[in-house]
Amino acid sequence: MKFSRITVDQGKMGGVPCIRGLRIPVATVVGLVANGLSEEEILKEYPDLEAEDIREALYFAAAAVQERQIPLVGTK
Repeated sequence: MKFSRITVDQGKMGGVPCIRGLRIPVATVVGLVANGLSEEEILKEYPDLEAEDIREALYFAAAAVQERQIPLVGTK
């Protein structure tokens, strides 16, 4: 998948993946969704974001972990 809304710039935010060159990290957006905020709440909190930014941040996060094995603590 090609990510047109996710940017990585070593001169901004230490190269952390951000939304459209803004200083809003993908991880921040994903964290807000994980904490139960609605799309409308996120857009109100971050007026520079667009609905498609939120969706692409989630797709990006999913792609980032797709090929990795994540150890689960406490499983047998």
